[in-house]
Order: sequence, then structure tokens, then C-alpha cells
Amino acid sequence: MNDDPRGRLVGRTHHFPVRVYFADTDAGGMVYHATYLDFAERARTELMRIVGFDHVELRKREGILIGVRAVELDYLRPALLDDLLEIRTSLEELGGASMRLRQDVWRGEVEIARISVRLAFIGSDGKPARIPREMQSAIQEIVTAEAI
Repeated sequence: MNDDPRGRLVGRTHHFPVRVYFADTDAGGMVYHATYLDFAERARTELMRIVGFDHVELRKREGILIGVRAVELDYLRPALLDDLLEIRTSLEELGGASMRLRQDVWRGEVEIARISVRLAFIGSDGKPARIPREMQSAIQEIVTAEAI
């Protein structure tokens, strides 16, 4: 069992556990559609910590923020109250000022949802910013487009 709050790397895929709480569900006890985006955000934040770059330090040191530019979410099956889910994140593309991640949501051996998200790196002036070289190297070293 892994007790690291950042999740863990399995091969080149980041695995992040999430428990479904009452606040995450709709009146029918299923996870509310927008909540999947919250789960994915938590997983991405912890992946960044694993590669050595948390959002606060990135902003302080580099003057850079990371924002979602585009997201596509495909719901395959409902997740329910008290389910233990796992968000599996892998890098699909790494550009100069953006990256695209695939984030799949699993309940045990059952895939619940597929998320594709493009992240943009933004400077303090609100314009696109290059991903710091050190960060690009760290991401490339740990995470690749290897299939889940």
C-alpha cells in the first residue's frame, strides 16, 4: 500500500487515489459530471509535485501559471458514493508552452471515464510562456506517452 499523498508512479503512469464523498455526488448518488474535472486537477497537481514543481513555487520562481486550455471528457460508467477511484495520468504531448495529458478514471479493473486535457503555461503578463527547460526535462524523464 502506498501512503504518499502525491500518489505513485507505476512505470511511466501516475496513479492517484480518490474516494467519492457525498459532496461529489448528485441526487442519485452518482458522481456529478463536473466533479471528474476536480479529481483530474488533484491528480495533475500531485504529479507536478512528484516531478518537483508545485504551482506555488512555479509561480514564485518562474512567474508562470498553468491553465487548462482544452478538455475532453468521455463518461463510460457512473462512479458512485464511497467508490475508491484511481486517476491514471500519462503524458501524450509536450510542446514549448503546452502539454497534453491523458487522465483515465478507474474503479478497480473497470474504466469509468477518459479525459484528455491540454495545459497552457502562462506568464505573469497573461501571454503564453515557455515551459522552463528544467521542468521539461523532469517531465520527459518520468512521464512519456506510454499507453496505460
